[in-house]
Amino acid sequence: MTVYNDKKHRKSTFLTALTSSASIAAIGALGMTAPTIASAKDIQPSSASYTFTVEDKYKGTATRSLVKSGNTWKYDVNARVAGVASANQHSTFVIKGNNVSPTQASTTYKLLGLGRTHKLDFNSSSKKVVSNYRGKSTTMSMSQQAFDDLSLEVQIRQDLLNGKFSGNYYMAKHDKIEKTPFKKSGNTKITVPAGTFDTVRVDRIHEDNSRSTSFWLAPSLDYLPVKVSQINDGKKMDLELSKVN
Repeated sequence: MTVYNDKKHRKSTFLTALTSSASIAAIGALGMTAPTIASAKDIQPSSASYTFTVEDKYKGTATRSLVKSGNTWKYDVNARVAGVASANQHSTFVIKGNNVSPTQASTTYKLLGLGRTHKLDFNSSSKKVVSNYRGKSTTMSMSQQAFDDLSLEVQIRQDLLNGKFSGNYYMAKHDKIEKTPFKKSGNTKITVPAGTFDTVRVDRIHEDNSRSTSFWLAPSLDYLPVKVSQINDGKKMDLELSKVN
């Protein structure tokens, strides 16, 4: 029984790290929306490629694509470790002023051919989020704006672009809406495979001191993540930008 639980725990940790490699938002959460302002700056459509390592053992690649059609934005992130695991995330949302309003999102992960999908449907007018996971549907009330992994990443980038970063954010999980604090930890220049960038470092504040999450966001790329570093249960994950397409 102990051996089984240990294997199950390692699989869970690996999948968490893989999903985290696909999106900085999977690491944390964003939320309290800033007041709408007519002159708000918007991020621009983009695509980028990344490399990452999990536990200094597994090596993989990830891609991110942000496109706009009319008033609707779509963000797709895909990560994979060849022959072992994959994670795919999709989000649609609109941006009004500085505020990001998600409409739908999904995350699918697979490990050795087996996997699960988590779907979210947002209804801003009724302030509800419907979560579907493992055959269970859960309706959650939004007393404040909540986000999926990818739309919340866009919200934090919007906040940084417009000087509205608060550090107090919310994300829709499987069965609850969870508040997760962040802090800006200064500016630094870092070098990754894609080149050298001036970055703003943002850290998630964990209650568990054994966990840490840091990302480095490049102002020159609309605060696109250039590097992500995470330690969870002693397992380390590093993600680095390899190419801006």
